[in-house]
Amino acid sequence: MVGAAVLVPVLLSSDEPAKAEDDGTAPDLSAVESWEDLSVLHTEDDVDYPQVPPAGGPHDPRWLECGVYDAPVRDEHAVHSLEHGTVWLTHDADLPDEQVEALAELLPDNGILSPYDGLPSPVVVTVWGRQLALDDADDPRLALFLEEYGNGETAPEPFASCAGGVTDPGGEPGRPV
Repeated sequence: MVGAAVLVPVLLSSDEPAKAEDDGTAPDLSAVESWEDLSVLHTEDDVDYPQVPPAGGPHDPRWLECGVYDAPVRDEHAVHSLEHGTVWLTHDADLPDEQVEALAELLPDNGILSPYDGLPSPVVVTVWGRQLALDDADDPRLALFLEEYGNGETAPEPFASCAGGVTDPGGEPGRPV
């Protein structure tokens, strides 16, 4: 636990002041959306998820390999990885390259980074049952979210990992870079 106490201030420090909320308060996780009792059913069918990107629910029996992807990935594979405790960072396809690179540097070992069409904000960070829309890769709430939820504790199978998953499901876009 001492490592976390040292790591958080380091992650939150920068040459620029942390972005404050519109009312002048320090950034926090009050905007995190939560969903409980998400299905863990396996299906090979496409699923119409209620969240964008999905934060859990029925998913493909095969999970997605950890890593950075340069094209959208199949939701059903990524959701299975979320079930394993993975962090899924999604970004608008038009996000500048330096922002994507910054996200890749922040990506945990048990994480997936991919572009995603139709996001409600430029960057969205998701774990099983929790999600936060972010302004950009420099949003200080990302480090707070990763500290609070990045260890897989919300997932049904928190220590299963995304290692060993599919990397190019069905020949569709989504090869890791």
